[in-house]
Amino acid sequence: MDWNTNSRHNGTFRRAGVVLLCLCLCFIGRQYAVAQAIPVPLQYTEVYDYIDELITDGVITHQTAVRPYTRKQVSDMLVEVQKADSLLNRRQKKDLAFYLNVFALERDTVSNNFVQYTDRRTFNLSLANPQFSYLTKNKLFKMSIEPILGMELYGSQKGAIIKRWWGADLKMDIAHHVSVWGSLRDVSYNGTVALRDKYFANDEAKKDGAKITKPGYLNNLAGVEYKEANYGGDFSDSKGGISLYSWWGSIALQRENIRWGDSYHCSNILSGRNPAVPMLSLQLTPCPWFQFDYFHAWLVSNVLDSTNYYTENTTTGGTYRHYRPANKFMAANMFTFTPVKYVSFSFGNSIVYAERNVQAAYFIPVAFYKSLDHLLTKGLRNVENQNSQLFGSLSVRPWNHIQLYTSLYVDEFKLSRLKKSDPENNLFSYLVGFNWSGWPLRGLSVKGEFMRSYIACYTHSINVLTWASNGYNMGHYMGDNAQSIYVELAYRPIRGMRLKLSYTNDTKYNSYAYLRRGGKDGGISQTISQKPFDRAIYRNDEVALDGIYEVHPNMYLCVNLTYNNARGYDNLEQSISSEDAGAKCTAQYYLNKFCPVYYQGRNFTAVVGFSFGF
Repeated sequence: MDWNTNSRHNGTFRRAGVVLLCLCLCFIGRQYAVAQAIPVPLQYTEVYDYIDELITDGVITHQTAVRPYTRKQVSDMLVEVQKADSLLNRRQKKDLAFYLNVFALERDTVSNNFVQYTDRRTFNLSLANPQFSYLTKNKLFKMSIEPILGMELYGSQKGAIIKRWWGADLKMDIAHHVSVWGSLRDVSYNGTVALRDKYFANDEAKKDGAKITKPGYLNNLAGVEYKEANYGGDFSDSKGGISLYSWWGSIALQRENIRWGDSYHCSNILSGRNPAVPMLSLQLTPCPWFQFDYFHAWLVSNVLDSTNYYTENTTTGGTYRHYRPANKFMAANMFTFTPVKYVSFSFGNSIVYAERNVQAAYFIPVAFYKSLDHLLTKGLRNVENQNSQLFGSLSVRPWNHIQLYTSLYVDEFKLSRLKKSDPENNLFSYLVGFNWSGWPLRGLSVKGEFMRSYIACYTHSINVLTWASNGYNMGHYMGDNAQSIYVELAYRPIRGMRLKLSYTNDTKYNSYAYLRRGGKDGGISQTISQKPFDRAIYRNDEVALDGIYEVHPNMYLCVNLTYNNARGYDNLEQSISSEDAGAKCTAQYYLNKFCPVYYQGRNFTAVVGFSFGF
């Protein structure tokens, strides 16, 4: 390295600092912004379902490809719905009044549930929905604190699992331009002694036996990073951030889950299923028909860096090396257009890269990152480029009550591979779906989705460059070489209640050898010439009946009845991945790899629970 270039780099950083300062001044230049740029958690499914219902019914218009929405966006949509009150049925009007109450702080109103202790505009305490809020008389400071508390009991013929969580949620708005928020949930899974002793043969199995979500499991449960536990699993889920916002957008440093791509079951672009990651994000909405989103994220690689470690002296006089995980970063952007009322489409690109330090080039929000990658790496021999992607999403409502949507994720694509004579496959995932809502019966909706992903579209020959964080695929939970069918019938009979009957068919196909270098046929060509969807190695059919009732804002009662049949299939003769190399790839091997023991085979499971907060 030429150290004389430091002055040039310092000048670049100074110029970048000036640009960032100017951007910040633009954000605070508007004097009458009253919005909060605090995201509405993806787990708050009830308000998202209500908004989706109104969009599909044609009451309001809004893009559905990029989530979470901010509390300001939801508040504005509710006000818009209020203006179209005549288009709502009785239950929808009650839901509207309910959610206007939930988002009272964004509208500078006080909830009817609040008990007044002092001046109505300064201090309020809600007892029905445990919440504390403080409003200064000049409204320059608003704050809300809510408890988080909940429990779920899982029961089946195999035994019981108890899930508990507690924590708190904080929201603050300062001077109409700064939002601060944070939440913490401490969660534990514990299985009964009967479950442990009957179904887990060894100490390692007993340790993980009550865990129903892990990086390898193919289900749509939120990913977590467990702490040490003797049986079951304990983990914490913390989110938060600080944002600077104005009337046309926001810039934030945050740790959140995000979802990109139209979907009601699980997106194949960014599903938000992996544990939340810290990121620098930018969202711009300069006009009603255009939205721009960008983030630079610090991912968790779960790969050790053999060159980065510190030593510890041992009692025997030697030293022990503690290796650090390899750095892993991601930059992505999404352009969303709504040219006409019933059509919305989005497109963008991203890059997953692994370097000692962040690359300044990937902080350019509107860049085409594949081109930047070539600029940074292709001038050097024997240097592997990073992992870049393209994606897009389209939503069309040809008539009221009907939405058709699709999303596409592309890792590698060549037009020549579309020829039948070409043995190579393009590496991509696609999803198509529909939503039929509110007709012929108000409150009734039917949804359906089909997803298929080809080999190697989410993985990479270099482990640190996979489309994953904390070991969880950031796209669809089924991953590579898989397909998923989902059908849902839902009904909202009264305010705050949703009943849902769903069917899911998930299939994982043959594992494959991922060769990037060498090989008789040239490495990568040999890999992507392997036949996808050739032979199933895992399949799960599931029928579920869900009921949820939001009694008060963020206060829930829920019940779930599920029948599933999860089975594995032998894969003894086909080429296998390096991950499976040396293993006896039997049906039981794949069943253990992809499915928690609690749901293996034929099962009838009942879940009951309650919660305050998300």
